[in-house]
Amino acid sequence: MPAGGFSSVPPAGVEFEAKITPIVIISCIMASTGGLMFGYDVGVSGGVTAMPDFLKKFFPVVYNRTRNPGADGNYCKYDNQGLQLFTSSLYLAGLTATFFASYTTRALGRRLTMLIAGFFFIVGVVLNAAAQDLAMLIIGRILLGCGVGFANQAVPLFLSEIAPTRIRGGLNILFQLNVTIGILFANLVNYGTAKIEGGWGWRLSLGLAGIPALLLTVGALLVVDSPNSLIERGHLEQGKAVLRKIRGTDNIEPEFLELVEASRLAKQVKHPFRNLLQRRNRPQLVIAVALQIFQQFTGINAIMFYAPVLFKTLGFGNDAALYSAVITGAVNVLSTVVSIYSVDKVGRRVLLLEAGVQMFFSQVIIAIILGLKVKDHSDDLHKGYAILVVVMVCTFVSSFAWSWGPLGWLIPSETFPLETRSAGQSVTVCVNLLFTFIIAQAFLSMLCHFKFGIFLFFSGWVLVMSIFTMFLIPETKNIPIEEMTERVWKQHWFWKRFMDDEFDGADVTKGDFAQKNGHA
Repeated sequence: MPAGGFSSVPPAGVEFEAKITPIVIISCIMASTGGLMFGYDVGVSGGVTAMPDFLKKFFPVVYNRTRNPGADGNYCKYDNQGLQLFTSSLYLAGLTATFFASYTTRALGRRLTMLIAGFFFIVGVVLNAAAQDLAMLIIGRILLGCGVGFANQAVPLFLSEIAPTRIRGGLNILFQLNVTIGILFANLVNYGTAKIEGGWGWRLSLGLAGIPALLLTVGALLVVDSPNSLIERGHLEQGKAVLRKIRGTDNIEPEFLELVEASRLAKQVKHPFRNLLQRRNRPQLVIAVALQIFQQFTGINAIMFYAPVLFKTLGFGNDAALYSAVITGAVNVLSTVVSIYSVDKVGRRVLLLEAGVQMFFSQVIIAIILGLKVKDHSDDLHKGYAILVVVMVCTFVSSFAWSWGPLGWLIPSETFPLETRSAGQSVTVCVNLLFTFIIAQAFLSMLCHFKFGIFLFFSGWVLVMSIFTMFLIPETKNIPIEEMTERVWKQHWFWKRFMDDEFDGADVTKGDFAQKNGHA
């Protein structure tokens, strides 16, 4: 998941004393409502853009096409740049906001950044629910996107810093789990509001985003900032008091000293982005960027954004389309739970490779069925085939949700060394939001031009990313972050060539040498 700032890493083989205290559990649940908000925004747009009343008010051209698809055919009736902008503007705004959020996370703290996110969410929800024209609608989405940028930067970082080491992975995936729950919640809401007579159901769908927005805002007011953030901003005593409170023990001196040292080293790095481009950081940077691009080119967001529209295009009725989207949303939630339990047991590579096989075959089967059964001017997808398409979409979604979904964020967050972690995570978030925007803006046009071939396009990418995983992504399961260079990169058949001259380049800092000597 996206993060910024710095996280403390204990020395090799050391686990600090920490109880799983109620304050940690409550803080993590409250903070991770940021994921709920993000998920709801992803899920709600597809259902709303499938509602006739919404289309009639804001996109009359698309509305007329859905009423009479004869001229454009099934695959092209939703092809409209304005309609795609309604969905994608959120991600472009999120991308821009990430740069500001990276600063506020460090300078103002994680808690205040979450509060700013909550404020953006609430104003955006009000504008969307009360929208009178397309401009008001897009401005509302842009403000929601700003909220996403701030929340996605602060929340995962807050979770990883406040959680005891032994449950950090599970609590980090809690954010991703809440994203999937948000998508499911949005699908259920859309299913209910689509039945409302009088043409205001879409307003309720967009307005109910206020619930997770309020939860995040109230949560940000109630939680304490993380000890890492307080120490980073010079509040040492306050940081120590919070650390004692969240760990449930008085024996916090070793962890406190480690946090102070981590903060000192992080501050010594004057040019983290320049450090990031040095030869020894090439493997982490390449893998982080590749994971974000591949995550979007699995086609997952195309299906999640536009599930109801997609199912309607395939000839499902309005009810059946929303119902099918609810099913895929539920599968998404359950499969993310699988990831929480399996990621530290079977490892990252096994999950990525297994999912690659599952995603590839499910997409090829969908393409074959659609190629044979859904023509431009026919809606005769037989019930048996319709069920098979939904089953295959669920097979695809489940494999993504226990692999490329959470691991696309987890692997970059655990491979960057301390002195480039903030810069590395900022790059990770930006690349992800950029490619999310590209897919959201292009998908309906691609569906129009590629028709059933859209699934073959994405399955081709799945094949490419599986080959990349096979040869270039090392296993990082149960390896302390500060031992990655010795135990992972220097042992890897390809990446070890980048580790020969560990301290090349001009921007070498004390932090680099501290890390080399085992103090970071």
